[in-house]
Amino acid sequence: MDNSDLTDALEWTPEAETKLKNIPFFVRAQARQRIEAMAREADLETVTAELVEQARIEFGQ
Repeated sequence: MDNSDLTDALEWTPEAETKLKNIPFFVRAQARQRIEAMAREADLETVTAELVEQARIEFGQ
């Protein structure tokens, strides 16, 4: 992953943002980074609630 991947902002749907807010605040930033990494790997420009849920399942939460 090059640095441009880290600076390219991804859009989040309102539903995805709501799901993110359900994650405990002390791990939320790390979860956001991991979810955005998943989105980039899938060549997505928008993070959806479905992707957040998929991440939750994969990360065992």
